[in-house]
Amino acid sequence: MDVSIAAAVREVIAAHGYGGLTVDAVALSAGVSKATIYRRYSSKQEMTFAVLLHDLEEVPPADTGSLHGDLTALARQIAAQVSGPGGDTLSSLLADIRADPNLRARFEQTFIAVERGIITTVLDRALARGELAARPDPVLVQALLLGPLYTWLVVLDEDPTHTTDLADLVATMATTALAAGALPATIRSRSNRSR
Repeated sequence: MDVSIAAAVREVIAAHGYGGLTVDAVALSAGVSKATIYRRYSSKQEMTFAVLLHDLEEVPPADTGSLHGDLTALARQIAAQVSGPGGDTLSSLLADIRADPNLRARFEQTFIAVERGIITTVLDRALARGELAARPDPVLVQALLLGPLYTWLVVLDEDPTHTTDLADLVATMATTALAAGALPATIRSRSNRSR
């Protein structure tokens, strides 16, 4: 990611909030052209999400040797993203994404797919170690990990300094459910209805 663009996004949000963030303002602050930004990001929302929350080049956490360890590392990684600088723009950003079907589709095909791929890697490790009898639906596991963290920060507007503790609890609950075989191999989610 271009360091100057990332710094400019943070600077503009700090000065004007998410509502005042524009590609023009970021380009001016970063000292680059709008075309440079649009070569990397298709929209203001994609740029913001990539800079503040989740880079498309994100990789799975290191293999800890256990499903619980891997899920804890992943949940903490997610918690750090959503509670870090700019996490307070999350509700506005998600509202923009949900309001635009094209942006939502692109978001799902990029950021959501990257995160789901990371979760699939973690589940496949657990399968290979014999910790799981079958791989549950990664969509459901993604919901289990994200749901409590987003609820804590966006819906309940709770103290972000407690997200690491919540992440550990979420990882423990998800591990318990996965080890017990309580999650189905597939669910009727929007992302797998066409499969």
